[in-house]
Amino acid sequence: MKILMVCSEFAPLAKTGGLADAVTGLCNALCGRGHDVRVLLPQYAPLASAGTPLAADGAAFHYSAIPAPRGARPGSAPRVYLLDLGSLTAERIYTGDIRDASRFMRLAAAAPVLCDVLDWQPDIVHCHDWHAALTPVLQELGGTAKRAPSVLTLHNIGYQGVFADTVLDELPGLADAIAADAVSDGYVNFLRAGLYAADVVTTVSPTYATEIRTPGFGMGLEDVLLARGDDVIGILNGVDYEIWDPRRDPFIDVRFGAGNLEPKHRLKGALAVQRGLVPDPRAPLIGVVSRLAAQKGIDLVTAVLPTLFSETRANFVVLGSGDAPIAAELRRLANEHPRRFSFTEGYDETLAHQIFAGCDITLVPSRYEPCGLTQMYALRYGTIPVVRATGGLADTIRHYDPITASGNGSVFRDADPQGLLWGIRCALTWFDDPPAWSRLVANAMAADFSWHNQVRQYEKLYRQLLAR
Repeated sequence: MKILMVCSEFAPLAKTGGLADAVTGLCNALCGRGHDVRVLLPQYAPLASAGTPLAADGAAFHYSAIPAPRGARPGSAPRVYLLDLGSLTAERIYTGDIRDASRFMRLAAAAPVLCDVLDWQPDIVHCHDWHAALTPVLQELGGTAKRAPSVLTLHNIGYQGVFADTVLDELPGLADAIAADAVSDGYVNFLRAGLYAADVVTTVSPTYATEIRTPGFGMGLEDVLLARGDDVIGILNGVDYEIWDPRRDPFIDVRFGAGNLEPKHRLKGALAVQRGLVPDPRAPLIGVVSRLAAQKGIDLVTAVLPTLFSETRANFVVLGSGDAPIAAELRRLANEHPRRFSFTEGYDETLAHQIFAGCDITLVPSRYEPCGLTQMYALRYGTIPVVRATGGLADTIRHYDPITASGNGSVFRDADPQGLLWGIRCALTWFDDPPAWSRLVANAMAADFSWHNQVRQYEKLYRQLLAR
């Protein structure tokens, strides 16, 4: 099949988090199965020198060659086209102001233009999150891509693209093409407009697809999601094990696998020393790699740390950026407990890999989580996730039962400090029981959430759309 992906992030060209990894992983998996995948991405300022100019009428593009993933056949990488945003080009992927409305409207409008320029008729147009949500709306206004069925994937319904409705004046005919209730009280909701226009809506885990049809998780869009009925589908994200696998990870000093965990113990000691902690093989090392946001439950982590410092021998390593108050509290705790707690603000790809490889336990206490990739990364490294039962976390982690030796992590129910403490205490109890811990780590490392498995569900969906 011929598939056009429209997105705001694509690794390694433009990445702020899991969205880029998910889109890139899906594209690589589709290409690996023989499909012709083209990606339309904004040309942000850091990409100014990337790509070969492509002649266009009404929009300027640059073609950027991306090497095929390691181990893939030559030529099996997606083809990436960068949209020249002109005066709206910015250093950052998201400006966080009205400019984003104009930039991503241009992205959506450029999809049919690119197909006309390439003289290439996609079978499917697949757009991601609110940034590309107007693509199905604008398909109706013309261009080669107009005839292709559309898929809109929700990676996080909490981000919807709400702007003053005057921005619609920039594109003739757009205001008339948008569903009436996507414009209200002087504002337009890009995501709501896309939810009406797309042929099918997917999200990144089955549980999240159910949750977002309720007021507690739908963020004001549960009405349109309920109205779409069976056209809302949950497909779990996959993991690229060419990148996230301790047997081949280029970011760690020694490799390891399920049959030999001694290198993991060495990495644990090295990580502790690197972060200024006291290395102690008998003490669990607990890691967090996350955005610092209420959604991610990191405030719950700061709330329970004093108790854990006093009750346990555990040491902690946290990497993340986001809400200033959460970051300030993490810095305070790091200053008070410098030999037991390390906080690095920002995102460091190398350190992220080292945390997953060197820690015993990782915390993912999200209030809601569409899919979550960190818990799946951690499993492959034998690092046991403590997660809240929501979204993709509920779909990927099963609470360990020492009696049956089944399960791959610790799952707690309530998004409060008591719930998180319960989940961590369970994991620490297993850690203190070497036979149970060995069985749990083996279960974790045996889990397979590769894109090789997940991509087939997208293929099935695409074929169903083409058969309509």
